[in-house]
Amino acid sequence: MKKKGHTPITRVKNPEPHISDPDWIVWAAWADRITFEEIEQKTGKTEAEVIKIMRRSIKPVSFRLWRKRVNQKSIKHRKKFEYSRKEITSKIKKNDYL
Repeated sequence: MKKKGHTPITRVKNPEPHISDPDWIVWAAWADRITFEEIEQKTGKTEAEVIKIMRRSIKPVSFRLWRKRVNQKSIKHRKKFEYSRKEITSKIKKNDYL
């Protein structure tokens, strides 16, 4: 029989650290959905400062993988994301999916 009133705790592989924690910047830099502009808005760290923090905080191999991923993804920079979104929507016509 199960105990009444017990709710299980969902565990996440990489939970989000508190924003005041220095590890938050590393976590946010790895997250694809958080842009450099949002990191700067929340912490005051520019993209160059985030890169320096990442270089110091993670292994060299991991840093190279991260830089490669950031340069390939258009969503880490707000302007590139908006530009790619406009390109996609301009290619899609309304009658294509109706």
